[in-house]
Amino acid sequence: MSDEPVRIPIEHELDLHAFPPRDVASVVREYVDAAAAAGLTEIRVVHGRGRGVQRGVVQAALERHPRVVEFWDDSDSHLGATVARLRPEA
Repeated sequence: MSDEPVRIPIEHELDLHAFPPRDVASVVREYVDAAAAAGLTEIRVVHGRGRGVQRGVVQAALERHPRVVEFWDDSDSHLGATVARLRPEA
């Protein structure tokens, strides 16, 4: 086994189900930075449904991120995902 980090391609969607709740805000911030650097202008963050706690953490992180122009609930996922439009990297 190698201690080298595994490189994961940055795609239009990030599913947060694999991450512990305590890491969600930092994962979202890093994903937005990586997505913008990869030239993506719109992303989808899957946070799941439930009581809305994860949704709140995700949307608070997006609201504070300088690369996020706007975000909204993905109506197709019934509050299980948020879509964000990003400011392209200069």
